[in-house]
Amino acid sequence: MSKSIAIMWFRQDLRLSDNPALLAASKHENILPIYILDDENAGEMKMGAASRFWLHHSLNSLKSSLPELCVYQGDAIEIIDSLSKRYTIEAIYWNRCYEPWRISRDKIIKEKMHKQDIHVESFNASLLWEPWTIFKEDKTPYKVFTPFYRKGCLKSTPPRQVLPQPSSLNGVIDNQALTIDMLNLLPENRWDIELAKHWEIGEKGAQVALARFIDNGLSNYKKGRNFPAKKHTSHLSVHIHFGEISVHQIWDQIQSLPSDDNTDHFCSELGWREFSYSLLYQQPELPTKNLQTKFDNFPWQNNPMLLDAWRKGKTGFPIVDAGMRQLWQTGYVHNRLRMVVGSFLVKNLLIDWRYGERWFWDCLVDADHANNSASWQWVAGCGADAAPYFRIFNPITQGEKFDPDGSFTKKYIPELAHLPVKYLFSPWMAPSEVLAEANVTLGVNYPHPIVDLKASRETALAAFSDLGKKEI
Repeated sequence: MSKSIAIMWFRQDLRLSDNPALLAASKHENILPIYILDDENAGEMKMGAASRFWLHHSLNSLKSSLPELCVYQGDAIEIIDSLSKRYTIEAIYWNRCYEPWRISRDKIIKEKMHKQDIHVESFNASLLWEPWTIFKEDKTPYKVFTPFYRKGCLKSTPPRQVLPQPSSLNGVIDNQALTIDMLNLLPENRWDIELAKHWEIGEKGAQVALARFIDNGLSNYKKGRNFPAKKHTSHLSVHIHFGEISVHQIWDQIQSLPSDDNTDHFCSELGWREFSYSLLYQQPELPTKNLQTKFDNFPWQNNPMLLDAWRKGKTGFPIVDAGMRQLWQTGYVHNRLRMVVGSFLVKNLLIDWRYGERWFWDCLVDADHANNSASWQWVAGCGADAAPYFRIFNPITQGEKFDPDGSFTKKYIPELAHLPVKYLFSPWMAPSEVLAEANVTLGVNYPHPIVDLKASRETALAAFSDLGKKEI
């Protein structure tokens, strides 16, 4: 093909609005919009099953808005090099990603294209402040969230303005591209069919989710976000991760509202995401290595049976099990429960946080390299700005406090539906006649607790305390 073409490489920016790379590409006479499923360069960080389900539907949504979208599978370095040889490519545009493997790969692609005199340009489409722009006064990176956000981010250059959607795109189609179905993103046993019922996937769904949150959830966000049965969380994390909506669009809309504790707290949650990406950029091994190296000597317990019970939501602690079953059924876990189930795994079962990180990576639709790693290290106490070792979430009191009527827990653990709330979060303490009346038989239709809370807490505290006495 002789006519000059600009490649628009979609990655974690599956939208048409506020897309700086797409806007730049649209200024060319012809545009080849592409998406590449690059598991080869991703290696162990390739998307998990729940993320792949989401990607399938998100790509279909994007293609309905941009029919010329071409998809490929394989090594992105080789695929882009092949396109540059088959077509007269004058420019390649993409929006930056910050995972270490993507950074390394993108550098190679840039170097290859420059040698062919092809213009390559990347843009910021997914962070309010890029990692290399926020530092302390001594030019070192922040290691604590609050000063990072309050002193670093909020006192830095404000986030850029939201960009318009291109008015027109003259797209071309590569007849060697694959279909989305050929990527084989959906599971063979089709558990995804039930999962899909909980979500509206794509750019339109993301905008609907934001509008719904502003109308119904934001007004009591600071307090209400802790109660999993209430609708005060935004459910935007997965839309942000896949770039169906930009964090700039969200920030812009929230900032346009009257400021109060709820808007401030929500924006600080966006700030935590920025902090996570800063940590990943500064510490590329964040998903696998303790930021606090003293934890390299922690006496983690290798117990596959306990790990399996945690994964399946069969620990015998209802609020933990409800959170883990929510994950399995919806691909999502309420933020409060992410802390509860994480604390239980690490501090009551003494199982290495990396097992939790990997399970979430496979099961969460919003599995995010930076957020997932930073948050698990926070729960374990080994990360930056980590929860102190003595902060161990008690699953009984957490349930009583944040699911006081038991509606969330009973939704995901229907076998306890008739148990009085007084005993819901500690069913082993219920009198035998109460259990019988509720049709609950411990060890039969609901498990006995897999650990003793008091003993496991004391064991964890002793291990953490001893660790603090060792040299780093």
